[in-house]
Amino acid sequence: MTLIPAAIPAHEKRGYQLELLIVFSMTLGLSGLRSLVRLVDSLLQPAPLNQQSVAINVPQARADLLDLLAQLLGVLQLAAWGGIGLYLLWRTGIKLRVIGLDGTRKLADSLGALGLAAIIGIPGLAFYFAAWALGLNLAVQPSTLDNQWWMSVALILAAAGNAWAEEVLVVGYLITRLQQLGWRQYTALFAAAVLRGSYHLYQGFGGFIGNLVMGLVFGFYWQRTKRLWPLVIAHTILDVVAFVGYTMLRGKLSWLP
Repeated sequence: MTLIPAAIPAHEKRGYQLELLIVFSMTLGLSGLRSLVRLVDSLLQPAPLNQQSVAINVPQARADLLDLLAQLLGVLQLAAWGGIGLYLLWRTGIKLRVIGLDGTRKLADSLGALGLAAIIGIPGLAFYFAAWALGLNLAVQPSTLDNQWWMSVALILAAAGNAWAEEVLVVGYLITRLQQLGWRQYTALFAAAVLRGSYHLYQGFGGFIGNLVMGLVFGFYWQRTKRLWPLVIAHTILDVVAFVGYTMLRGKLSWLP
């Protein structure tokens, strides 16, 4: 039976609200504001959105080994972001099994991850191309890294880091805290999904809508099962396919940006 975190007493709510503000002003909330600024900047350009492009994984240094080090430091930052959420939950008595990050259901979690990846990945790709064709999205380049010997490993680690940071913070941590603060279940779900969409605004309106839908699906699944591993694994699969797959097909398919 899944344990339900206790509601936060009224006299302690302000402290937890401040905690949320601090955490997200350092992490994905700040990323959302930066993405909004980048979208506005793109809208102010003379070219329409679908004639502009944006890259996700880009070189960080001119020297090969320094670039690798910079990429790994980015992964470390993402791992730390997720760790902040877990630590704050643990400090208030919410253990890993409560949010579904224990290892007791490996097979079920893996099957759930594959199902989520299929549900989001295939329609999501079609939606991206539709939004791009309609001028609602920039052309997204998942990676512009050159063919260094370490490129695939770095992209896989980046995919895992993104998945870890986003699912732990936006689902496991944020939704838990909002419900502890008295938010209704679906209000907390929608707020988390909007946050997820916000830090993808740099991709355009399609990026926002697509990730908002992903947030609703992932968050609903977690609220029903209280298993976070399927979300982390599914998100990793989606990003690995996007990052590594794009680098393998770039220049070989004329319709890829």
